[in-house]
Amino acid sequence: MMYVGLIIAVALIVGLAIITGAKKGAGKKEGIGTGVVAGLIMGTLVGGSSTVGTAQLAYNYGMSAWWFTLGAGISCLILAVIYVKPLRAQGSPTLVGMIANEYGPRAGLAASVLNSVGTFINILSQLLAASAVVLVVFPDMSTVLTIVIAMVVMILYVIFGGAKGAGSVGILKMVLLYAAMITCGLLAFRAVGGMSGVSGAIAAANAETGRNFGSLFCRGVGIDLGACVSLLLGVLTTQTYAQAVLSARTDRSARAGALISAILIPPIGICGIVVGLYMRTVTDTATFVAKTALTSFILNYSGLPGIVSGFILGALFIASVGTGAGLALGIATVINRELIQKGKREVKMSAETINKLLIVIVLVLATALACTPIGDTILKFAFMSMGLRGCTVFAPLCFVLWAKGKVHGKYALASILGGSLVALILGVLNLFEIIALPCDAVFPGVLVGLVIMVIGLFLTKPKSAAESA
Repeated sequence: MMYVGLIIAVALIVGLAIITGAKKGAGKKEGIGTGVVAGLIMGTLVGGSSTVGTAQLAYNYGMSAWWFTLGAGISCLILAVIYVKPLRAQGSPTLVGMIANEYGPRAGLAASVLNSVGTFINILSQLLAASAVVLVVFPDMSTVLTIVIAMVVMILYVIFGGAKGAGSVGILKMVLLYAAMITCGLLAFRAVGGMSGVSGAIAAANAETGRNFGSLFCRGVGIDLGACVSLLLGVLTTQTYAQAVLSARTDRSARAGALISAILIPPIGICGIVVGLYMRTVTDTATFVAKTALTSFILNYSGLPGIVSGFILGALFIASVGTGAGLALGIATVINRELIQKGKREVKMSAETINKLLIVIVLVLATALACTPIGDTILKFAFMSMGLRGCTVFAPLCFVLWAKGKVHGKYALASILGGSLVALILGVLNLFEIIALPCDAVFPGVLVGLVIMVIGLFLTKPKSAAESA
């Protein structure tokens, strides 16, 4: 019956994706309401990283796993309170467009391409999350094969038009995942023995590892605070979340949708943490595959009927697949539009064919990286992805919103390149343990970007009256 439930969930979500992807929009421009704004934000933020990834990190580090969903909630709050009005006042549908309009096409291109690098890193976390579902359903399968299967399904998902229906699917996915995580959290809370059981699980983990599993900074202040900052910057500088508020009918609808997201996202992380802590009490930490903490709980420890367990696993799998496919489609679109179509060489293939070929290349590269020894922690890639996107766009975007016309484009370009490359290089060196950073790479990255913009603020000559006109 588990397989039946899994097939039903996959068929439901993929079917909706294909149907909505095949429909042509009516071209209405009146804007979206509060509920859809919240659905679009949560439909992207609540995915493999905030569910499977949170349970995995909680299994290994306890409460510090909350930073992905807690940081996401704080980010949505800042988005609602501070960013909605100035973003919507720019009159541009994209963040990169705002940067290009203010600082020139070279700055816009650099931001677009480097943001795509950050997005690429996030595909790794989605591949790992999807593979965790495959691994628990087929426990004898190799890890590499599970990741390859996730990649193949992502490719098929895009080819059959699934990513085009991302709006409707995102809302459905959010509803299903939210219900699933609340259910799993409550079941794990009861199974572990309530608050006393959670406290006992934390105490046992503390004694076993010598760490403080009850602290939000279990991995160290520099690392966990960096994870929070990465989330803050990533959400505030990612087009997906900006698009939700920019597409809203009114400022009030945009603000309300972001506030709803800020309230509803953090509890999902708590549910994942409870599951991860419970799984430490019933498994051998020396041999258990931590990334399957949530999926193993659903299948073997939740007590749910097989068809229900299968349905939840199917929803988790296709949610990660859909998110990964959508990310790959976005990268392919940027490369095709900005680098290939705008180039001087004549291209014989259609834009759609090129897009599909690029999607395959992107997913194959991501799979190759996810299969290496560095591909072991889902949220590690999620945090790195958010941080890199933030270091690319945050500094110049802030000056677009609050110091418009006061910094020359060459400084914005230097800020985009400098901030993102510092974060990327230090992050990769730290990932491969070539160097040991005392803090997350997002801190030096965003600092470099901001310093360059401040220097530009002082060195840029004010425009004359004739230039301003």
